[in-house]
Amino acid sequence: MDRTMKEMRNGTGDSVMDVEGKSGFGGGVEDVYGEDSATEDQLVTPWTVSVASGYTLLRDPRHNKGLAFNGKERDAHYLRGLLPPSVLSQELQERKLMHNLRQYKVPLQRYMAMMDLQERNERLFYKLLIDNVEELLPVVYTPTVGEACQKYGSIFRHPQGLYISLKEKGKILEVLKNWPEKSIQVIVVTDGERILGLGDLGCQGMGIPVGKLSLYTALGGVRPSACLPITIDVGTNNEELLNDEFYIGLRHKRATGQEYTELLDEFMSAVKQNYGEKVLIQFEDFANHNAFELLSRYRSSHLVFNDDIQGTASVVLSGIIAALKLVGGSLADHTFLFLGAGEAGTGIAELIALEMSKQTKAPLEQTRKKIWLVDSKGLIVNSRRESLQHFKKPWAHDHEPVKGLLHAVKAIKPTVLIGSSGVGKTFTKEVVEAMASFNEKPLILALSNPTSQSECTAEEAYAWSEGRAIFASGSPFDAVEYGGKVFVPGQANNAYIFPGLGLGLIISGAIRVHDDMLLVASETLAAQVTRENFDKGLIYPPFSNIRKISAHIAADVAAKAYDLGLASRLPRPKDLVKYAESCMYSPVYRSYR
Repeated sequence: MDRTMKEMRNGTGDSVMDVEGKSGFGGGVEDVYGEDSATEDQLVTPWTVSVASGYTLLRDPRHNKGLAFNGKERDAHYLRGLLPPSVLSQELQERKLMHNLRQYKVPLQRYMAMMDLQERNERLFYKLLIDNVEELLPVVYTPTVGEACQKYGSIFRHPQGLYISLKEKGKILEVLKNWPEKSIQVIVVTDGERILGLGDLGCQGMGIPVGKLSLYTALGGVRPSACLPITIDVGTNNEELLNDEFYIGLRHKRATGQEYTELLDEFMSAVKQNYGEKVLIQFEDFANHNAFELLSRYRSSHLVFNDDIQGTASVVLSGIIAALKLVGGSLADHTFLFLGAGEAGTGIAELIALEMSKQTKAPLEQTRKKIWLVDSKGLIVNSRRESLQHFKKPWAHDHEPVKGLLHAVKAIKPTVLIGSSGVGKTFTKEVVEAMASFNEKPLILALSNPTSQSECTAEEAYAWSEGRAIFASGSPFDAVEYGGKVFVPGQANNAYIFPGLGLGLIISGAIRVHDDMLLVASETLAAQVTRENFDKGLIYPPFSNIRKISAHIAADVAAKAYDLGLASRLPRPKDLVKYAESCMYSPVYRSYR
């Protein structure tokens, strides 16, 4: 060691053992590595230690317990004096943090406080989120995550995932190897072009993969170390960001065409090469033109899942299946009208048609005819077929052209109205009143996120339907009192589905995602809604039971993977629910030797 130290050179060319007595050391402390005496253009080596004890242990988020280290642990891990003498249990720490969080009046402050906690004490972060999921879900995810993404450049403190830009083209495998964790099971990736209903946020879309993966752990029990958030930066068309001095991404217009395709091809190939066949890649918030193309291109060669197309579809289908117990009839007895024909709208429509086909044994082409879509040009009908994008063509039916949602509602007379347009205030009073005029219990789903983009509010839906609507939204709304009765609006949140689905794919060792897995996830979630929930007008179970719900979804998804011959983890466990629960990450503090 002594010899090594003598051979090391500092930034000035002196041996580090020769610098003693020289001036330039901050505060008279010896500058052993030449860091303080070096100028900015001189090179120094960033030396550090690797053993997690003492000061290092307190700054390791995976192992840090804060004041919960007991006396024995403080002696064994050189923590004496580095902490105040008091020992606080994890439960007491949790109570203190929840008290502090509730003092913040601005949601973004709560978001930043939670992100800070995740960076310094991982287990406490997940314990807090699991135990207070209904209160904290809107903080770490929608709607607050939308504002966080808009301001990500200003609030950026610490990289929480991998950034792969066009500058890394040809070197993506090397970039993946820079990530410290090697056993990755789930990747959530975005290119930031269509963040929630907020549009192109470029590199600042990283808040979405980070938020989704924290839910994979909290709600689905996937280990944090097995999760990898990735943002692919190909530029942005958002002029405001391009001119923002704090923007953290590439400052040029979005790459498209061959340049974009080659980067994504290299990324998908590198992921499989580095992490193997069974890593789940979840596409998140890609624009329509890329989302459908990427899912179609990779679903037969990779374990891929698009949450906006498939996850949204699965959770909405579940709500509709549950709502049938309130409105009566089978799926095939109802008529569906969508406002919005993008990836969410067409994805939901296709899954409803698939479930209807499964139930009635009718061909898919026939069940699609019960479903109508409205886009910015009006009702999608056969006379428009030639000008339609490929993903809209299956929904072009025989009907005269109809302009506007209100006219479409009056012409089609749907029993179910679904909003996935990303445009707020589009379910007007006239639209809701029209729905209520020919439906005793109109089912109205205003799914666009965040709250500001919701097609209507819960209060509007109940008031305009005289308290008869069955309502659910994408972002959370408070309970509403109308006509002396309290209505609790449901939230068609993808977080009901994707964590359990992901866990099911992992525990079965699935190699592909099949549509039947999405159908079974919907059916399983719908079966979790109780009579007590229905009495409040809810068509989704409360989030307080989400871990148990996720375990059931995981078990049924895994069972379907085994039935389809897509599972690789053998032998098949006898009790898949118990097996799923046993595989779930626990955030409770561990005792250290």
